[in-house]
Amino acid sequence: MIGMIALAGIIVRNSILLVDFIKQQVAAGMNFHDAVIQSAAVRAKPIALTALAAMLGALFILDDPIFNGLAISLIFGILVSTLLTLVVIPVLPLPETRSLQRNQKSTRTRKAHESYKSQPQRFLRA
Repeated sequence: MIGMIALAGIIVRNSILLVDFIKQQVAAGMNFHDAVIQSAAVRAKPIALTALAAMLGALFILDDPIFNGLAISLIFGILVSTLLTLVVIPVLPLPETRSLQRNQKSTRTRKAHESYKSQPQRFLRA
């Protein structure tokens, strides 16, 4: 139980930092796709260092027969969660963003078509 709490804390912290960094970049005017790539690149080192420190800390209790299982679960849990945090978490909002962009394009196309229907002479060259 202690291992799950520790593991969940590290995973949630890393994920929140990554998503928050993406939101800050988008709020600053960056394209969402570029913000995802940049956030994964910028936050990869701190996330990896946090994971490495936790895994090294778990190595010390690896020899203890009572806490051996805890150490193994922490080491491999942190390894897998770090990979998932850097790969899966940034990619999750992409389909939603693409559907929003598609809807915006279709709305723009529909408005342009309606504008053309109402004033076709404006679009014709003389």
